[in-house]
Amino acid sequence: MSWKPSDIPDQSGRVAVITGANSGIGLRAAHHLAARGARVIMACRNLEKAEAARRGLPGQTEIVHLDLASQASVRAAAEEIAGRCEHIDLLINNAGIMWLQEGRTEDGFERQFGINHLGHFAFTGHLLPRLRDVPGSRIVTVSSIAHRGGRIHFDNIHLDGEYGRQKAYAQAKLANLMFAIELERRLRDAGAETRSLACHPGVASTNLAGPGIAEESPLGIGRLARWAWPLFTQSAEKGSWPTLYAATSPDARGGHYYGPARLMEAFGPPTEARPRRYALDGARGARLWELSETLTGVRFP
Repeated sequence: MSWKPSDIPDQSGRVAVITGANSGIGLRAAHHLAARGARVIMACRNLEKAEAARRGLPGQTEIVHLDLASQASVRAAAEEIAGRCEHIDLLINNAGIMWLQEGRTEDGFERQFGINHLGHFAFTGHLLPRLRDVPGSRIVTVSSIAHRGGRIHFDNIHLDGEYGRQKAYAQAKLANLMFAIELERRLRDAGAETRSLACHPGVASTNLAGPGIAEESPLGIGRLARWAWPLFTQSAEKGSWPTLYAATSPDARGGHYYGPARLMEAFGPPTEARPRRYALDGARGARLWELSETLTGVRFP
């Protein structure tokens, strides 16, 4: 398979919502979709940075405030988008944090799990009525190769007394992947038009890892590692290709997982990736879904 952003079909008349679209992979995805004619809604926490990013984008773009660390903000953002749009064709759950020190969201959730997974779980649930009856609509959730090192700590989901930065991140990205797969099962069972897909960017040079690297490493080593990070990773542009492939390619299939052909592929096209077997366990997927509903109070229509 040889795919590149120039293969994206015409997106005229389509509405795309992208979380974290003010930088990195989200910004590159917003650029390509807007350039192909989509109306792009950038759902971002920092409005000042989002507006600065939006001014550099082509086509029709707009901004909605979204703080995934707050379930109230998630609900308000979804309501604002639903008020602006009669339909949504594409939702890209892209925003996230990585490797930060232990903390809690506004609602008391461990913040990597709370922002990366629970925020997107609730945001998707609130927006689903605008997606599910739209032919060709898709929900793309960005996971990570880090999911392979994780498991869902059902009996201690917030990792109280057991917190580790990589451990929490791996759990959150595994949850992203399991959510996407379980959502596809439920959409198919309901006869919905929408398909749910997952992807990962490989090891990409974005600002996601930088703060965590700097926090974790002593004696200034973190700052050096943060400076060197782009030298050993692919660009945010290339990192966005699996997201865009999953979002737009006629060959991308619901319930499947897409990423670079190799771990640190800098130039190769996206292809179907192999999830860890744990992520495909339907019983665990259903259990995570039920837990996520309980924690967020969001029930999918």
